[in-house]
Amino acid sequence: MEYIVSDISLKQETLLKNESIFSIANGYIGVRGNFEEGYLPGLNTIRGTYLNAFYDTIPIHYPETAYGYPHTIQRALNLMDSQGINIILDHSNVIPEVHRISEYSRTLDMKKGIVTRSYIYTTKKNETLRITFKRMTSFLQKELFIINLKVEPITYHGPITIESTLNGNIENYVNDSDPRVANGSSRLLTIDKIDATGCLSLQMQTANSDLSCACASDVVLSPETMEFSVDESAGHDTDKAFQSFSFEPGKTVELTKYNIYTDSLRHNDCLQDALKILSNCTERDFQYWEDEQKEYLTRFWENINISILGDLKIQNSLRFNMYQLLQSVGRDRFSNVSAKGLTGEGYEGHFFWDTEIFILPMFLLTMPEIAKNLLMYRYNILDFAKEKAKLLGHQKGALFPWRTISGPECSAFFPAGTAQYHISGDIAYAFISYFLVTEDVEFMYAYGAEIIIETARLWVQTGHEKDGVFRIDCVTGPDEYTAMVNNNYYTNAIAKFNLFWAWQIVDYFKRNLSVKKASSLLDRLDSSEEEINEFLEISEKMFLPYDESLDINPQDDSFLNKKPWDFENTPEDKYPLLLNFHPLTIYRHQVLKQADTVLSHFLLEDYAGNSTIKNSFNYYEKISSHDSSLSACIYSMMACKIGDFEKAYSYFLETARLDLDDTHGNTMHGLHMANLGGTYMTLAYGFAGLRIKQSGLFLSPVCPADWDGYNFTISYRQRKISITVSKHTAKITVDGEPLIINVFGTEHFINDFIDLPIPE
Repeated sequence: MEYIVSDISLKQETLLKNESIFSIANGYIGVRGNFEEGYLPGLNTIRGTYLNAFYDTIPIHYPETAYGYPHTIQRALNLMDSQGINIILDHSNVIPEVHRISEYSRTLDMKKGIVTRSYIYTTKKNETLRITFKRMTSFLQKELFIINLKVEPITYHGPITIESTLNGNIENYVNDSDPRVANGSSRLLTIDKIDATGCLSLQMQTANSDLSCACASDVVLSPETMEFSVDESAGHDTDKAFQSFSFEPGKTVELTKYNIYTDSLRHNDCLQDALKILSNCTERDFQYWEDEQKEYLTRFWENINISILGDLKIQNSLRFNMYQLLQSVGRDRFSNVSAKGLTGEGYEGHFFWDTEIFILPMFLLTMPEIAKNLLMYRYNILDFAKEKAKLLGHQKGALFPWRTISGPECSAFFPAGTAQYHISGDIAYAFISYFLVTEDVEFMYAYGAEIIIETARLWVQTGHEKDGVFRIDCVTGPDEYTAMVNNNYYTNAIAKFNLFWAWQIVDYFKRNLSVKKASSLLDRLDSSEEEINEFLEISEKMFLPYDESLDINPQDDSFLNKKPWDFENTPEDKYPLLLNFHPLTIYRHQVLKQADTVLSHFLLEDYAGNSTIKNSFNYYEKISSHDSSLSACIYSMMACKIGDFEKAYSYFLETARLDLDDTHGNTMHGLHMANLGGTYMTLAYGFAGLRIKQSGLFLSPVCPADWDGYNFTISYRQRKISITVSKHTAKITVDGEPLIINVFGTEHFINDFIDLPIPE
């Protein structure tokens, strides 16, 4: 079915994966797909509820330290658990055991934003009931997580007791053997207040970050059920509060559990605010919230209008990936998109460059207001980036943290973290992309120009001129299997672009606003015409490594001198390499974790000729392990660029099903957000050949052989542009003012729509 993801497995090996797949979230709250009624003892689970950007600060203990190392990290926290609903039949708890369960199913309806889990349960007396849970987190009431439970006796005639719990005895997930997951202490919150008077409420406090969070929870019985309620009790112990309801035998029981989460980042008194919001929410039944959610998602899907013709499985995979991004993207000044979104605890809830390069493009082209919010998050932590630049010896500029939540650097392993200076260029690139798509001059004047100029200052301070070219030494590019190198191609290219636009944006303001406004901007940023002109001069002198004999761009000065990795004799169980080989062993070889130079050729294709791009693709593909989930989508898009559409589709399949099929074996730690965004990029920038440049919009669509066609819609400069592609034709429709679009290398003035044959 369209817009549906479903599963019928109760196997342990899929349980943890499905907790991530069936997570529900709204950009603020995220709840993993755990069972409300719990599990049998011994079954592994990562039971989790998260708030975007809510964290504690953890000390870092170095056996050997050095100047400038971060001394603390931030970790997203697993919060009080409000999922618990115990069903008690004949004094025995319902636990989903395979031999007692039949007709089990779990579905995510992406048009309704609801996860439904249903099964028939057989008691020890061989009597049966149908049990159905529905759950959602509201996109319109961000604090609300709501569960609807229906228990329908079939042959069961005994008593039914329902117990609702709010549990503060929670821990973060840790794994000391996997660097992608947190290690150390798992219990990071303490209970401040707990109560079961009227409703359940719990407030918890962090140890070090001086933040608090609260949850208020209450159960409302359906009118039909209320007639048969014979007993109600509530209470709490030191870390768990509960409500208990007993019902007459033989009757259907239906109830709705309302859970309100708040935190001190967004609320002055998080507990009192939670209680107030709870009171308002319980006035509306589950059907009201379901209808409101459906209306919101109808607008979302209409806005994107994405479909794949001839392959329903891939279509739903693509929609699942986009839907999960919508669930995880932050919508306020505190939040962003962590590497695992709100679906798990991998990478400790940190925000990376993943957002700007892999996730923001989808929102930029479909929901530009959300893209603007993501950019504003970076602007709001600019002061931390300036402080970090100074800490690393730069007098000026902004070096954004490699890993962070609220702004400070959280990377304790500097060769593969802090040394990735390219993140500042990535963020500048995202601001520039936003401007090219939206023409939001006001935003760029107020915020974007400052980011671009401050990041440009970083490159002036970091690099140096030698033999007439500008070089940048001792950095790490996107490929984390090659660290601390000179003249990483990607870093130099993104710096070149960053520096050019620091000059270009000021020139734009001079030409389109006024010289006075541009001068006022420079005064505000303590800049000058001399500094701006220096940016342009350095950009033009930037050294971009090139090997004439191979006609490729070397990844860095030393990369081609290293010994190629022996892939043929590396067993499958030794991947990913970072878990099985010392970093120095990896650094000494030609081996890539993910696209690096190839990524630069996607983002900045005009810096290299077509033959160099093709040769570089073929060279680096052979030595890429793709251990990073960020890699396959880039290789797919660039395979399209060089005309290898069969290979492009193969890589696309890896991105489309990576989490649904758990191809990297760690979906249990949360979904791979950058890959989810990469799937959309592969469709738009790969198969549709979309490029957005200063000179305008470019398209070069093709249809994969396995599809009958596809279509999607983008927002571009106050217009809606629909791209519909079949085997042999491409139809481009412009809703709004006419626009010139370059299609298949030729400019077309499109007033309404244009149909063009796809070149052979």
